[in-house]
Amino acid sequence: MVNMTSRELEEWLRTRDAGPETEPLPDEAGPPTGSQVLAILRKRRSDVDRHDADVMRKVVDRVHSERRDDLEPTAGEAHWRHRLMSIGHDPLKPA
Repeated sequence: MVNMTSRELEEWLRTRDAGPETEPLPDEAGPPTGSQVLAILRKRRSDVDRHDADVMRKVVDRVHSERRDDLEPTAGEAHWRHRLMSIGHDPLKPA
């Protein structure tokens, strides 16, 4: 379900949290789940542990609950896409 690369997710989290007055430290950008997914994407597969697997199961469940097969983003629903992108899933990215 996570279809963004670590670089894409990192850039998105930084962009999402950048504001006119303040910008968080790069390692602190984005929601906690997005930061956890980013950390997992940066790991080698052999270093992924049980906690990482639990985080990814939560992400899969969340993506499934927010994106059914028949649900596609439409104009004015950018918040829906941005919410999913914050956990590593871009619904507009080709499969």
